[in-house]
Amino acid sequence: MNNGVDLHLHSTASDGRYAPSQLVQLALGKALRAIALTDHDTTDGIEEALAAAQQTSLTVIPGVEISTNVSGDLELHILGYHINHRHAPLQKRLQELRESRLVRAREILRLLAKAGLPLPWERVLAMAGHGSIGRPHIAQAMVEAGYVNSVENAFRLYIGRGGPAYVERYKLAPEDAIALVRQAGGVPVLAHPSQVTEYIPSLVQAGLAGLEVYYNGYEEAEKQSLAKLASKHGLIATGGSDFHGPGITSAADLGQVDVPWSAVERLLAQWQVERDPRR
Repeated sequence: MNNGVDLHLHSTASDGRYAPSQLVQLALGKALRAIALTDHDTTDGIEEALAAAQQTSLTVIPGVEISTNVSGDLELHILGYHINHRHAPLQKRLQELRESRLVRAREILRLLAKAGLPLPWERVLAMAGHGSIGRPHIAQAMVEAGYVNSVENAFRLYIGRGGPAYVERYKLAPEDAIALVRQAGGVPVLAHPSQVTEYIPSLVQAGLAGLEVYYNGYEEAEKQSLAKLASKHGLIATGGSDFHGPGITSAADLGQVDVPWSAVERLLAQWQVERDPRR
């Protein structure tokens, strides 16, 4: 049974296919009850999503997804829920992260051109629109230019980790991302944690509050194992589809991943605890 919850969505504010208001309409069309907008390194879509959901049955949770690095080139993603998206220190750090994306994108294009696959910078910017530029925008431009037949193949053959045009970029340490989310009044959660569970104890020490237990492609045994880990460490079990829209990633459709309503309730309760001035 689908509980009408999807807490991991991306819009055109980062690398999604749909505008924030369109995501709201899609969610309403699927009779969802709660969604979270969690764009990469930006909160620029939150105001539009909140406005679109006003006077509807849909709850929109303001969120963000921050990429972090641990142990060399290993990447962890920290989701922040119920953040104050107007928090100045948060916006300053997110701006720094977005600027690093621009630097990386230019270097990726340089390496692609060197490999005989030139792309106009203006076209990649147009793919990103007003959003935070990401590798999926470059991948889409590669498909459009006929260099590859899918976004997945662009990553697999050229711009994914280990590929000839892969470029690392500046990222926060996960502990710093957790602290940043909490400073902005939010609840930090580890995204798609299945392959990085050994880091959970240290992240809990740093203030992690939740674990993305329900995620696209996770088998039942995997979800049960993660749920036990969440329970062991006193973490909120959250989840979502990581929906970007068609032709961008192979993630599940919006609302396709079954996420219990308790995730929404526990995130709200934790947010209220964090805001309690008596703490």
